[in-house]
Amino acid sequence: MSTSPITTPTEATQLSVEQQQQIAQAQASLPAGAPSPSASLYVGELDPSVTEAMLFEMFNMIGPVASIRVCRDAVTRRSLGYAYVNFHNIVDGERALESLNYTLIKGKPCRIMWSQRDPSLRKTGSGNVFIKNLDTSIDNKALHDTFSAFGNILSCKIALDESGNSKGYGFVHYETEEAADNAIKHVDGMLLNDKKVYVGRHIPRKERQAKIEQIRAKFTNVYVKNLDESINDEQFKEMFSKFGPITSALVQTDEEGKSKGFGFINFENYEDAHKAVDTLNETEHNGKTLYVARAQKKTEREEELRKQYEQAKLEKLAKYQGVNLYIKNLDDDIDDEKLRQEFSVYGVITSAKVMCDEKGTSKGFGFVCFSSPDEATKAVTEMNGRMIGSKPIYVALAQRKEVRRSQLEAQMAQRNQMRMQQGMPMPGAPGYMPGAPMFYAPPGQFMPQGQRPTVFAPNNMMPRPRWAPQQGQPVAGFPPQGFAPNSNVRPPRQPRAPRGGAAGQRKYANQSRQAPAAASAAAETAEGSAAAPLTAAALAAAAPETQKQMLGERLYPLINAQQPEYAGKITGMLLEMDNGELLNLLEDSKALDSKINEAVEVLKAHLSELPKEETA
Repeated sequence: MSTSPITTPTEATQLSVEQQQQIAQAQASLPAGAPSPSASLYVGELDPSVTEAMLFEMFNMIGPVASIRVCRDAVTRRSLGYAYVNFHNIVDGERALESLNYTLIKGKPCRIMWSQRDPSLRKTGSGNVFIKNLDTSIDNKALHDTFSAFGNILSCKIALDESGNSKGYGFVHYETEEAADNAIKHVDGMLLNDKKVYVGRHIPRKERQAKIEQIRAKFTNVYVKNLDESINDEQFKEMFSKFGPITSALVQTDEEGKSKGFGFINFENYEDAHKAVDTLNETEHNGKTLYVARAQKKTEREEELRKQYEQAKLEKLAKYQGVNLYIKNLDDDIDDEKLRQEFSVYGVITSAKVMCDEKGTSKGFGFVCFSSPDEATKAVTEMNGRMIGSKPIYVALAQRKEVRRSQLEAQMAQRNQMRMQQGMPMPGAPGYMPGAPMFYAPPGQFMPQGQRPTVFAPNNMMPRPRWAPQQGQPVAGFPPQGFAPNSNVRPPRQPRAPRGGAAGQRKYANQSRQAPAAASAAAETAEGSAAAPLTAAALAAAAPETQKQMLGERLYPLINAQQPEYAGKITGMLLEMDNGELLNLLEDSKALDSKINEAVEVLKAHLSELPKEETA
């Protein structure tokens, strides 16, 4: 069964034609040869749904806008939550900063500051102030209003958690050191909303980490585990008293007073604590090997364990990078040993595993790990598409789920951009039909002229086909003949048979006599065999440009029977998969059902992220 994830394209938003014209007119109004002063503003804390068009409407009221850019992820094209707005002069930028800072956009107050600051000032942290013990009701605007009395503020921010709630601390960056000193002098120790706040110099993380390490190096509290259960507090203290004066010794016990096997020793001097750890760690006492180390807080232990886990994960990924293969479309009777035998001719195999369900039945896919990347590459090259048993197998380098998803999202984002350039309707745009089939060009290519997708007409008009044929060529597309996705769409009319011809035979005149005869023959074969079972041999015999169409004609009715609302979109998404995988879906109804369900979840998740006005 195929396990490739399905994704939907993320919607790329641009300025409207009218807004672009306004920007162009403002640029043209500048004197010829005049230098363009930089007045760039950083706009942060934005909702992911905020677009360039929304920001243009907001900032263009202040003055002519030179350009706007919402920063987006390079792979998913989703907003990173901040943007840059460029004015033609600094005066407009200053007015926008004064009047629009902390204005609500999509229910969230934006944070505006100058984007072009002295980099040396930013790196040294000069004029940066740290405030803690803040009341959770204090937001960015309230913090800015409180500290703006002491000097010009470059930036002001409250630290927020994942839920958007204040963490109780924040930062204020002044333009000058004098302003920062003045704020510390007057606000430190004062009451803000009945809470005494601390205001001091911001210390960079590296310096803070260095100080923390120095403090940890002078520890006096020692943690001891794997203790014999018969040891009490007095015996525990006696074990460590030879290293120096002890302030406390405690063995942890349960409700019944029985030892839990661990305890804590606190020395007066950190030198004695170091000596005890170095001497007694991993030594045997009463038949048990002791663990003796510096006592840690729970958060510190969790952070250390997380780092160890991440390190082990990276080492494991590096170990199997380029040598682990993913194989699918396997026959049910292929087990681990048969899988190993098939691939053993290409090199030394360290492991071979066919994945099975709880009942021990093969899931149709597995993994083979080689000892070197060269062996794995050779196996992929020669084994992919080879017949093993009754099926052609699919072989590729194994990838993590998040890597596969990011790659597919990048591909779908590219298709989305191409679709916009070709004039196809976007979700929420006029003429867009949620249930209408949507198709994409071949990977990394633009559709040739005459084959570009057309806008589907609403209501009772018949959707036009995927490919716009030349004059006289057969029209084939979706929905297939005899299928109506909804009651408002009529099935295409059957063409009349020419006079004197046998029933079912059709003749078409090719406008271009220089076109290869094989192309028209393949098109007629694809249409004539629409009802016949599609085999790998029949698919390979067809022209490359018609193979996806042949697969889609068989997938669409199967998908439409389960999900008529999303049948067109799901068909287009599935057609991005490899042809061998699509043949497997046509043969395996369970695999197809799983893929349809996965596609529906992705589509619903994507639609839920769109603004309400775009999904209405």
